[in-house]
Amino acid sequence: MRLAITHETRYSYSPAVQTAQHVAHLQPANSPCQQVLSHSLHVEPAAFVQHNVDAYCNHRAYWALTNPHKGLLVRAYSELETSVIAQATSSQSWESVREHFRYRGGHPADVNNGFVFGSHHAPVHEAFLAYAQSSFTPGRALMPAALELTARMHSDFTYASQSTDINTPALQALQSKRGVCQDFAHILLACLRSLGLPARYVSGYLLTQPPPGQPRLVGSDASHAWASVYLPELASHACQGWLDLDPTNNRCGLASPGLDYVRLAVGRDFADVSPLRGVLQGGGEHTLDVAVTVAPLDEH
Repeated sequence: MRLAITHETRYSYSPAVQTAQHVAHLQPANSPCQQVLSHSLHVEPAAFVQHNVDAYCNHRAYWALTNPHKGLLVRAYSELETSVIAQATSSQSWESVREHFRYRGGHPADVNNGFVFGSHHAPVHEAFLAYAQSSFTPGRALMPAALELTARMHSDFTYASQSTDINTPALQALQSKRGVCQDFAHILLACLRSLGLPARYVSGYLLTQPPPGQPRLVGSDASHAWASVYLPELASHACQGWLDLDPTNNRCGLASPGLDYVRLAVGRDFADVSPLRGVLQGGGEHTLDVAVTVAPLDEH
């Protein structure tokens, strides 16, 4: 499937910001299930944008604005092609994966070891362990256990737009069983890590289909987030060991939950892959408007 993605962010400042530095994760990377055909990034006020790759192989752009400005516009446009890979199953028990990542002196560490530990938005806590435990019974294979946990979250939790924000703790969202895709991804990460399993946060986009007879909503918020868990037994598979899990929609798959998903960046949690963040000098109140459109390329 060929998709076109426009992600536009507008800030208005009052009074003007004097200087600013920004970092953006807005360029998708090639992956086993997607190939980037083109990408462009437009910034106003005009700035010299530099690019590099971070520790998780995400594309990162950064720039500085040294003159006073009352607004900021960042528009990212990408065209890519999504695909599916051969599926596979794993019988590896969740306990064996946990033991694989347990520290042992004199033994080399797995490159994905950093995804086992709690992070700011996805901490290790006994409440997450208690919620996950009924799916992760002794001796059970990790793959079906993770799929069951994802499906159980989809059933137990209520998606409620604007019910939380990035500062809402995952523990609070777990207790209320309400939130948005970002909350659900962090809760799932915290559950898996509280079991001693490696899991990573995935930011991206989801192609949403309009109701029958209605046009696609240009500018509708199509940003999305989900999680993935690592299975060492599948490290040599095309998925590179990662099983993607989307509790918001109860969608799962190796390397991607489906053709209608686009991976933007991966990290320990949202803090690693925020689409746009910055440090400002001056300014005061600000307004933010974000518009994301994901559509088949032949409709763009």
